[in-house]
Amino acid sequence: MKRFMARGFMDLIWDYAVFVVFIIFSTLVPLWGRFFGKKEKTKADYVFGLGTISMGAMMLSIARGTLGVRSFLGYPSELFYRGSAMWETLYGMVTAYPVVCFIFIPVYFNLGVTSVYQYLDLRFNSRLVRCLASGTYIVRSLLNLGVTVYTPTVAMNTVIGIPYWASLIGISAISIGFNLLGGLKAAITADVIQGVTMILISLGIIIQSMVSVGGFDKIFTIPAEDGRLNFFNFTGDATVRVDTTSAWLGQLFMSLSIFGCQQNFVQRYLSMGTFKEVRRTLMSNIPVVIVLFCLAWIVGMGVYSVYAVCDPMKAGYINKMDEILPFFVEDKFAYLPGVLGIFMASLFNGALSLNVSNLNSLATVTWEDFLSHLPRFKGIGDKQQLNVIKFIGSIYGVVVMGVGFSVGLLSGVIESSMLMTSATSGPLLGVFLLAMLVPIANWKGAACGMIVSHIITLWITFGSLTVSKEVVLLPTTIEGCTNDTFSSGITKPTKSWLLANTPLEVESEFPYFDTATQSPVERTFGFPENIYSVSYMYYSLIGTFLTVAVGTLVSVLTSHSDDAYDRKLLHPIAFYCSKIFPGKERRYIVNPDIRPKDEESAGVDMKKSPLEELERDNHGFDTVSEQSGVTVVSIDPLPPKLDGQEVYRKHDSEARY
Repeated sequence: MKRFMARGFMDLIWDYAVFVVFIIFSTLVPLWGRFFGKKEKTKADYVFGLGTISMGAMMLSIARGTLGVRSFLGYPSELFYRGSAMWETLYGMVTAYPVVCFIFIPVYFNLGVTSVYQYLDLRFNSRLVRCLASGTYIVRSLLNLGVTVYTPTVAMNTVIGIPYWASLIGISAISIGFNLLGGLKAAITADVIQGVTMILISLGIIIQSMVSVGGFDKIFTIPAEDGRLNFFNFTGDATVRVDTTSAWLGQLFMSLSIFGCQQNFVQRYLSMGTFKEVRRTLMSNIPVVIVLFCLAWIVGMGVYSVYAVCDPMKAGYINKMDEILPFFVEDKFAYLPGVLGIFMASLFNGALSLNVSNLNSLATVTWEDFLSHLPRFKGIGDKQQLNVIKFIGSIYGVVVMGVGFSVGLLSGVIESSMLMTSATSGPLLGVFLLAMLVPIANWKGAACGMIVSHIITLWITFGSLTVSKEVVLLPTTIEGCTNDTFSSGITKPTKSWLLANTPLEVESEFPYFDTATQSPVERTFGFPENIYSVSYMYYSLIGTFLTVAVGTLVSVLTSHSDDAYDRKLLHPIAFYCSKIFPGKERRYIVNPDIRPKDEESAGVDMKKSPLEELERDNHGFDTVSEQSGVTVVSIDPLPPKLDGQEVYRKHDSEARY
């Protein structure tokens, strides 16, 4: 069956024109400085933007990265066909912000690192742990970016008629060009343009819905009466796709992993000048995220209130749940030429901007954590490093395009994104929690914890694919459909002008109403099916628990005096708590490789690092390495009285040098 297409090429000429103009505008404006302003001359310019990014732009960029184009297109269809259960993931998202702000960021900001995974190398003195964490991030990002670039292709194929393959190639090609010409600053500028555009479009859809149903209040009352707004649903059943408990806990652990352990977010935090600025930005971002998150759901409520008595999918006008919003824009804004074009361009550009910023981060992590340590790249200059990072980003752009072609096999953009994120979040979050909050944790425990967690989480994830699960959708009706329900140009699926003149077509069908049920079927599972049936929302919680539990146990069993590290690599709370517990006091060193961000700023008054602000103590000490014979003096002014001298013994392999 061909996709829905209401009008021919000539009828859509204004929309095509607006689409092209908006894409050109939103691409050239962020790159303006590349041609007429200050160019990125160093790796630091490209990766961090040298602190030239305003707080407002950073807030909107972080919010856009938090939600993204998947939310813009996916949440309205989620509410229309499955209700508001996923809306409650907002609780976990909001809870994660203060945790990241006061647990993760103080430690990172004190180290002066380029890749967030350098922290793990410093903490555990282990390339294995660092590479495991970096590899997890890379795999997760590639999978999620595949969903991101695929999302707008659904809408553009549905309404404008652009084939999937053409959209994917277009997004990928522009992303690669953006990656070569711009850096973090250009990516954030694109985020700002995209964020403002999506807000304006969402408000326009809500206003149009209000006009169509005859009042703003009906946008809320109609979905509520039809069972779409069902909050605080505590089922106590871990196999339910999503309820209040799984929405909060699952999203909390996913958000902690994303905001606190993912390079593209930490890269933004470290691009700011002071810890106080980071803290103010993150905490101020909470209401911004709440508004943008709820805006997408209110859009869904508006769309549902208009089509409450005539479901376009059940009536045969669309074939996929995620097509409901573009169908609405096509249907209800037919009287305004160009609106459809800017809506499609916004989706296209949304995927583009997220792809660009993530390619930047992926390339940086790959260089810092894998390639820079190879003999071939030892000692190369900063300019050459920048060129290598850009080349890596281009390769990832092609890989993401390939992943995007396969995403159509999954059920909806929101579910696809949640599944991929949840399955990979636990091990990554767990190893960072071990590093920051468990003083006894060593590299052997961290590595074992991550490996065991990955194996079990992937076993559950792939096992869940073997368990038959009905697609449970809320009831809809077509009893209210009349000849005037849709605008005059709307027809049922047919072949568009563009598709008719395109030699190759790639598309994926989801005949939901062939397999969907409107109430879950009670079934009893034995082992291991009962494990496979656990909601994917819990995967991140399971993975985190396994990593921390196994990592702590192995660390206790393999504890050795060589596991010494700088106490700045621990969160202050964990450091103080470790001094309260009975047992032999841990030995720490002062690592001269740790250079706080504030200390690296030349020509600027010395500022206290975040850890010093939080600790406000003088627990410094002098250390001597017996094997190296090098004395390392603490920068803290008043060293505490110690029973014995703190000694850092290098590993035997290191001591020989």
